[in-house]
Amino acid sequence: MGTGPNTAGWLEDTRTSYDTVAAIYADLTRHLLDETPDERAVLALFADRVRAEGGGPVADVGCGAGRITAHLSRLGVDAFGIDLSPRMIEVARRDHPGLRFDLGSMTDLAFGDASMAGLVAWYSLIHVPDDEISSVFAHFQRVVRPGGPLLLGFHVGDESQLKTQGYGGHQMNIYVHRRQHGQMIAWLNDAGFVVETHRTLTSAESTLGGIILARRQVDDLEE
Repeated sequence: MGTGPNTAGWLEDTRTSYDTVAAIYADLTRHLLDETPDERAVLALFADRVRAEGGGPVADVGCGAGRITAHLSRLGVDAFGIDLSPRMIEVARRDHPGLRFDLGSMTDLAFGDASMAGLVAWYSLIHVPDDEISSVFAHFQRVVRPGGPLLLGFHVGDESQLKTQGYGGHQMNIYVHRRQHGQMIAWLNDAGFVVETHRTLTSAESTLGGIILARRQVDDLEE
């Protein structure tokens, strides 16, 4: 697509912005799941899907300070986190010392083909420009094993806004992209995922949040 705002340098802007706010971000978001029963329910459903497919490693991509990784671990999932921000990874390791957190980018996942039992991107696609989404989903499709679940959280809407400060008033320089379910589902279908369920809700996570649970196609069954 590529018709949105000029987001050149978005990876570096995202890294720098979240390095700046990492500590306060962790403090402000660590208890959000306590206030979001619908999100807890869909995370539990995702965990059930992983177990039903035989278990295995699950990547929380764009994990931030690690709260979703930790929640999945408490649900019995072999979850680990990956994030672009070195400072976020430091905070995640500090707050959740028994879990694995790696520095990395969803634009170039350093995992083997079909090596993940599942993957979560919980409000971590919101800074990815439209013209990069298909590439990111292609990486997701490559690393998730056939039949494995993919869980997405995102902001629903039609506009992109430049965020210049946040999380305690600290300086940031990132675009927040809002998308409709139809566009997200089309991108997922093109990448080789089948959407099982999706919904929009309002909660402490997002005033208008989208949830999509999909699975990687199994070629011999889907053709």
